[in-house]
Amino acid sequence: MRLLTFVAILASALGWQAGAQATTVASVLQTCVPGKACATPLPVRIVLVTMFEIGEDSGDAPGEFQLWKERRHLDTRIPFPQSHHDLYYNPGSQILAMVTGIGNIKSAAATMALGLDQRFDLSHAYWLVAGIAGIDPADASIGSAAWARYLVDGDLAHELDAREIPADWTSGFFPLDKRGPHDPTPPNPRGEMFELDPALTDWAFRLTRDIKLPDDPGIAAERARYTDTPKAQLPPFVLEGDQLAAQTFWHGRRMNEWANDWVKYWTSGKGEFVTSAMEETGTYQALTYLDRIGRADKRRVLVLRAGSNYTMPPPGVAPADYLMRENEAYAGMTAALESLYLVGSKVVDELLSHWDRYEKAIPK
Repeated sequence: MRLLTFVAILASALGWQAGAQATTVASVLQTCVPGKACATPLPVRIVLVTMFEIGEDSGDAPGEFQLWKERRHLDTRIPFPQSHHDLYYNPGSQILAMVTGIGNIKSAAATMALGLDQRFDLSHAYWLVAGIAGIDPADASIGSAAWARYLVDGDLAHELDAREIPADWTSGFFPLDKRGPHDPTPPNPRGEMFELDPALTDWAFRLTRDIKLPDDPGIAAERARYTDTPKAQLPPFVLEGDQLAAQTFWHGRRMNEWANDWVKYWTSGKGEFVTSAMEETGTYQALTYLDRIGRADKRRVLVLRAGSNYTMPPPGVAPADYLMRENEAYAGMTAALESLYLVGSKVVDELLSHWDRYEKAIPK
């Protein structure tokens, strides 16, 4: 009888809690509007940052957001007119998801808009950026997922057309404070490079490195073509590797060499280029500003990118031909989206399961 009474009381309490959460969300949506003060902000434990969706938010071919929305029951739609896409929230898990739009400009603007939105309490929130990327075949295979410690910007620079550079230059692209690509001036980052909290990144990697990632005959056939890069031929795996954000969708061996050199330069040789995308330096720049006023904690940021395509073609294939084919459909798109969800969810579940600990102290 005592056990039945306890179960009844617990069920009643849980029902009340769920009802209270629903009431709170409804009251916030009714009484608080974007850009205005809000007396009862919604608590947020995790902000999930995705960059694009394909078609509808659920029920069709998925982009970066859809699997999270459907599997994490992000069913509460919150108007977000000051940005690219409405927000979605789960009152139980207190996960808030956003779709920033593609490119550094949109990601920075969306992140800043969310950070300044007083409808949300983001003071203890962890930020998980989860998106697809190009992946360097020297480091990993398509479908693999990489945790980044360094975020490097690929746009803040001088540039000369490659057809007009001096004969001894390796590239026409060089930092703003240098006199050409061979200038030995040490790096002085002013938005060109950011380092995430290394202890948090290493923790996430240790937690997820043994996850078996999805594989299929299609991506197996694609990676088998990369006969001169052994890691590109491996089944998908989890690794640590750094991210280069550039607005131009570049491709090819020479550009890949530039990307490796660029990341090494800005990280003083401590970073390793693994994934190429467009948004991270904009997202993190906004978070550093929000951190200054206590609207976000930049130490609680994780960046996970999974390879949907290689950054250079396999041996014997022209870069232009391979790029045009990949633009029609990324060979590793489906595997990359599943990898992002599997690996990211492991971290999300750990944070939520021990929120009493991680709310106060960042894992190491």
